[in-house]
Formats: sequence, C-alpha cells, structure tokens
Amino acid sequence: MSAQPDHAPLPVPAYAPAPGAPAELLARLRADRRAQQWVPVFEAEWAQALEESRATFSLTTLYEVVHAWQARLASAPAVDAFVAAGRDESGFMDMAELRGRPGR
Repeated sequence: MSAQPDHAPLPVPAYAPAPGAPAELLARLRADRRAQQWVPVFEAEWAQALEESRATFSLTTLYEVVHAWQARLASAPAVDAFVAAGRDESGFMDMAELRGRPGR
C-alpha cells in the first residue's frame, strides 16, 4: 500500500496573505485620506469575494482582493505626486479593463 494521496493537491497561489491581512488592510484604508471612497468599495469587494469563495471552496478570489488593495495603497503616493504635478491623466485606461475584468 502506498502512502501517496489518491488525488492531486489543489494549486496554491504563489503568495498567500497572512490570516490577519484583510483586517490590517481595512485599518490602513480607514486611516487613509481616501477612506470615505475606498472603505465601502473594499468592503463590497471583500463581501463578494467571500461569497464566491464559499461557493467555489477557493481562496483565490480573497487573495486577489487583498493583493489589489495592497497595490492600490502602495501606489497611492506615486499617483498623488503625478496628479499634484499637474500631468494630464485623461488618456489612461482603467486597470480593470486592462485585466479583462468588469470595472468595480
């Protein structure tokens, strides 16, 4: 008898956020000057990802939400500097369109 499992393990994303990452992220969003706009959107995306993960038994969507919001927070100072420099941003595309996802 073999000690090997009779099924293939599920693929694990390259980077899984720490268990407390969503709560830490929400606290950082609430402390940001954009909190009034960002917190409701994050909470809605997180709720949608939770529902999807319950239906699919996959954490991938939850990881994607955390990664996307971590990236938004990390890039916010550069975006602020760009806008403060008076540069025209009207010709740029929404990143959700570039990734092939509906805008959120």
